[in-house]
Amino acid sequence: MARYLIDIATRVEYLPQQSDPAEPRYAFAYTITIRNAGEVAATLLRRHWLITDADGHQEVVDGEGVIGHQPTLGPGEVFEYTSGAVLRTPVGTMQGHYFMHAEDDTQFEAPIPVFGLKIPGIVN
Repeated sequence: MARYLIDIATRVEYLPQQSDPAEPRYAFAYTITIRNAGEVAATLLRRHWLITDADGHQEVVDGEGVIGHQPTLGPGEVFEYTSGAVLRTPVGTMQGHYFMHAEDDTQFEAPIPVFGLKIPGIVN
């Protein structure tokens, strides 16, 4: 097991009731599961997202913690949260990283692998 290892899993749901293709506006909910697979407790201090739609428009989102929390995860502990994103196209991607602070005062980044946002039935 690595000393600092954060595993991140994602789930995405299209929100048709909050979307309006005529606008265009496509709303998505994403659930992130963060698991400390390392050997040292770590606190999620900040987030950095890059959201890209099918037209190549990019939005950068930086901020403290996630959904108002800066969770501390001991080895083996999990934190899960749900948030949302709105695109101008029916397909896009998100990726980024979390800035972490370990209990031994080491700071490191936990990468968030790229994941897709797409309405059901879109061939991609």
